Amino acid sequence: MQNKMDLHIHTNASDGTDSVPALWKHIQESGIQMFAVTDHDTIEGSREMKTLVDDRARLISGVEFSCKTDTFKCHILGYGFDYDHPQLVEALKEGEALRREKLEVRLEYLEKVRGIQFPEDVLVRLRGMKTVGKPHIAREMVNLGLADSIDSAIQNVINGCKAGDDRIEASKAIAAIREAGGIAVWAHPLGGEGKKHLSPDVFRERLEVLLQAKIQGLECHYSRYDQEEAKFLCQVATANGLYVTGGSDYHGENKTISLGELNVEGRAVTIPKELLPPMMREEIG
Repeated sequence: MQNKMDLHIHTNASDGTDSVPALWKHIQESGIQMFAVTDHDTIEGSREMKTLVDDRARLISGVEFSCKTDTFKCHILGYGFDYDHPQLVEALKEGEALRREKLEVRLEYLEKVRGIQFPEDVLVRLRGMKTVGKPHIAREMVNLGLADSIDSAIQNVINGCKAGDDRIEASKAIAAIREAGGIAVWAHPLGGEGKKHLSPDVFRERLEVLLQAKIQGLECHYSRYDQEEAKFLCQVATANGLYVTGGSDYHGENKTISLGELNVEGRAVTIPKELLPPMMREEIG
């Protein structure tokens, strides 16, 4: 069943396939009434959507930071922030710079180790992206007939490159979101698409680290979680005074996830208003 809220959506401003106008059309067709564009380490998609959206749906400003702590990697969602706040802009610039450095390492690996040299127009396109990542490189390989699929390009070729780190400190991302007037939420806290889900003990250990960094919410309802996992996460969120959110992690053609898909069973989700971040408590539906 389609849900009327989806707070985790990607466009081609990062690693989704939908342009912003195409996504807006799909949002209207889906019946979603409240949503956030949460591209990786960029707010360009969210900014553009702000110029298109009308009273048929409500847009919450959003972003998904690729982060690290001393002991693990994670993704931090930001909602309801000021796009132009200096601390947020600085955090985004750092993430963009790290991604660009990693791109060059990967391109050098592909050329020198794998014998793959992209045409100049492809290099210009890749280097012109703000948040370029493995899916972008893989798609170019597929387009050039160098791989059968994006997944095979990533798994069999690109992952052979030890490209170093392109993540900012989780504490820095959380602080930037909060200083910009937003709410910081741990994305898919049990593990994202294609990842083995964390055990309760490991999850709690990581949560303690992020609580110290002043995380404010958990993405309890997620397209790859079942009802029991969502219930567990909601209980933990409530016990720790954290907000509850839900998102599909829609990427267009890059993932088999539909807009508004907030659990593996395809069930409708209702999040009590008092558990939502304040900027999301407007009645929908």
